[in-house]
Amino acid sequence: MTDPDPPVRLCFVCLGNICRSPTAAAVMARRVEEAGLADRITVESAGTGDWHVGEAPDRRAVAEARRRGVEMTSRARQFGPRDFARFDLVLAMDASNVAALRAIAPDPGARAKIRLLRSFDPEARGDLAVPDPYFGGPDGFANVFDRIDAACRGLLTALRHGRLGPR
Repeated sequence: MTDPDPPVRLCFVCLGNICRSPTAAAVMARRVEEAGLADRITVESAGTGDWHVGEAPDRRAVAEARRRGVEMTSRARQFGPRDFARFDLVLAMDASNVAALRAIAPDPGARAKIRLLRSFDPEARGDLAVPDPYFGGPDGFANVFDRIDAACRGLLTALRHGRLGPR
């Protein structure tokens, strides 16, 4: 007998899909696997821009994730209006990503799926952006990983309890 409930489908979104969103997807996939929920929650990532389509994640993001025991194997892709139908929740890294997603959302239902990832971090205290580490050094990638991991843990807790947290 099959489970009547389809898996919850998540998409993490940043600008180019080579730093923050692939890190978030890899971290969340790891947390979901550790929780034994890989059959209940699916994870992908995308970017609002098309500059890096087809590229592997930034080597600095990959190195930081690997240092923490997380593997990143995705390829960059661009999020489009049709993607809203594929995902239950679209998790943006910052306000700029939220604005870009809202601009392409085909209807109010699609816009309602957009959330800031850090809105699920109970320690965020109003600072809901995951900063773009692309033009910085390795410390920026470590900081981003920490913020993403905390938010993904909060998101997993919210999903386990059947609530999606604050908007």
